[in-house]
Amino acid sequence: MHTIATDKDWVDSRRELLDAEKAFQAARDELAAKRRALPWRTIRIDYVFEGESGRRSLNDLFGEQSQLVIYHFMYHPDWDEGCKSCSFWADSYDGMIPHLKARDVAFAVISRGPLDKLLAYRKRMGWTFPWLSSAENSFNFDFWVSFSPEQIESGSACYNYRDDAAVGTEMPGLSVFAKDENEDIFHTYSTYARGLDNLNPVYQVLDLVPKGRNEKGLPYPMDWVRRHDEY
Repeated sequence: MHTIATDKDWVDSRRELLDAEKAFQAARDELAAKRRALPWRTIRIDYVFEGESGRRSLNDLFGEQSQLVIYHFMYHPDWDEGCKSCSFWADSYDGMIPHLKARDVAFAVISRGPLDKLLAYRKRMGWTFPWLSSAENSFNFDFWVSFSPEQIESGSACYNYRDDAAVGTEMPGLSVFAKDENEDIFHTYSTYARGLDNLNPVYQVLDLVPKGRNEKGLPYPMDWVRRHDEY
């Protein structure tokens, strides 16, 4: 049973929480500034991906924008479906793309699975965002979201900046790139694991309701998640 307060006590408690929320937002703004201030590293590999309109370079994915966000969607070449958790995140992507473009940001999704599987799954899910295959290059491995059996067995895989991370063959992540006037491309940021939480609007709403994410006691936190056509 939750505490039931008078109207006055409720407002007083809410104002106290508001002070904490404002402090958190100020800290979050400060953290975002530190994120933007990170040094960049030059991308020297000419990555080429397979897309529905043909072969596309990393440079091509920028379009007319100078910034590019890529979501690393877990889809192993042998899988018949994309990861259900990545699908949970991906349900929000189509709606945000026009707004990102208005702020000089392009967006794409990249997976190691073959293009025909990616596009068939995208059609099933009703999505339209750009989805490309990195099956013929090292992109997923270079950005620490795909791992060889040898890496997994030896415990040498680096994920979320830990060299001894417990991983599967595919892991989720997000990477950010920038391009200058000379067409040089830079890697500016990547995040993994719980760092992806802010991308998920469903979780942001669940954090507002009395039961929260309500994941305690499950075999693992996201055990409840289904692809949206499987509920």
